[in-house]
Amino acid sequence: MKRSLLIFAFFNFLIATAVAQPQRRRTTTQQQSSASAAQKSNANTMTTRAQLSFPTQATMSEDVVWRRDIYREVDLHDDANAGLYYPKEPVGTQMNLFTYIFKLMMRGTIKAYEYRLDGNELFTDSARIKPLQFLKDQGIYFERTDKGVRLEDSDIPSKEVTAYYIKESAYYDQATSTFHTKALALCPIWVEEWGGESERKPLFWVKYDELAPFLAKQTIMTSNLNNAATMSIDDFFTLNMYKGKIYKTNNMLGESLAKICGNDSSKISAEQRRIEAELKEFESHIWGDDAKNDSLDSVSVVPLAKKGKKSAASRPAAVKKEKTAKPRRSSGSASSSGSSSARVTVRRQRH
Repeated sequence: MKRSLLIFAFFNFLIATAVAQPQRRRTTTQQQSSASAAQKSNANTMTTRAQLSFPTQATMSEDVVWRRDIYREVDLHDDANAGLYYPKEPVGTQMNLFTYIFKLMMRGTIKAYEYRLDGNELFTDSARIKPLQFLKDQGIYFERTDKGVRLEDSDIPSKEVTAYYIKESAYYDQATSTFHTKALALCPIWVEEWGGESERKPLFWVKYDELAPFLAKQTIMTSNLNNAATMSIDDFFTLNMYKGKIYKTNNMLGESLAKICGNDSSKISAEQRRIEAELKEFESHIWGDDAKNDSLDSVSVVPLAKKGKKSAASRPAAVKKEKTAKPRRSSGSASSSGSSSARVTVRRQRH
């Protein structure tokens, strides 16, 4: 009897141990996951709740069917871009774009990457800028204190940064049937005047997607006539309200327009106009009559030829009516007519 009780107690102990170990492992795993999530949140200094409170533009998919990357030079003296330059020095919580980027970089909130001599951005750890070394290299005055580096607002070169390089991508998203132009990266340019000549010094590149959640919290004035007209800096870029001249496109040679055109200003201007026209033409082909003629819509209006072409008078009246009707642009790329069947205006072809 005692032997049976001992065996029974031994089996109960084994069962209890087997049940307790998975529960213990689950608890340990949950604690490790929570600690990892908290560490990641602190590293980004932007919690999920904060990102939901300040939503930004959706990221660009990697498998879009059409895309063109363009580099623009944005002059902050232009009225369309002046909201990014003023105020030159912070007034309360209001500050210009460079001051905001500079403070985020110095706190380690966002990463900054060096500007290479070829003008191409490289977002790797080896190209990342160290804030303290950046201050020394640019000759920006700072003080060391027990709490770290101390900078006065007047020492931040926000007045001298009067231009930006902006890399943007114009692309067609086939998943949502929409055409977008999205900013990908920003590079502030320090411009100094020396004896009537200006020296331009690009400082660093920052990824726009890392910057966007913070820009959604900072507002700028968008009108000289109505000072109540304000919007967030992120909305300003998302709506493509900035104006800038194209100085380079992504090409297989990696050359700027100045190098391609031999520094001929008239040729550069002509090339800029040609590229802008190409972008507008592509978008018009998506939404306009050309898109309908190059889509499955055209199949429904082409008569079947037997021995020869039929005259317009011999075609059915319904076909005539559909051919003369102009397609309407909807919120997507599909056009709608009296029929309830789906219409396709853009198709992906394999070559």
